[in-house]
Amino acid sequence: MEKLVKIFKALGDKNRLRIVKILQQRSLCVCEITSILELATSTVSAHLSILKEADIIFDHKTGKWVDYHLNIGSNNIFISGLLPLILDWLNDDEQVKSDREKLKTTDRIELCKA
Repeated sequence: MEKLVKIFKALGDKNRLRIVKILQQRSLCVCEITSILELATSTVSAHLSILKEADIIFDHKTGKWVDYHLNIGSNNIFISGLLPLILDWLNDDEQVKSDREKLKTTDRIELCKA
């Protein structure tokens, strides 16, 4: 039961749901997520940690970037059951649509220069 509670708590935040919805499109680094959500890097990092702790996402180092991915292939029965539903939901939400539009013009090379 604790695993399920952790998952629901992780998904019980608007910005974490936004992260899940943009990761539905492709893997992203912290700089890209920060730019799309227009939040502080520390805030985005905290949200990513919570999602990772709940097994909803995982990270993978690619060159100099750490990319975050949805954990579609999770062995966790709750994740494998809930994630497909979440990916179907909220597609008509104005914030989700706006985030997806921003994603189209997000350039990690420009964002992550520093």
